[in-house]
Amino acid sequence: MIDWSVCPAVERDSERVSGSWVFRGTRVPVAALFENLEDGVQLTEFIELFPGVSLHQVRTVLEYAARSLEVA
Repeated sequence: MIDWSVCPAVERDSERVSGSWVFRGTRVPVAALFENLEDGVQLTEFIELFPGVSLHQVRTVLEYAARSLEVA
């Protein structure tokens, strides 16, 4: 399980989106990124589909997820 609490591109508030991790400043769940990527959506398309999410945030989330998979 990824500890999103130290990723600067996301936030969680128990009163928004059922407490799911979302892109900071939005109501877009981080899970939506991975679901869309699984469906073949390109990063630029994702950003168009979810206004308010920046390319920088998306890259930060992907880099954070990739680093969390590295063996220490």
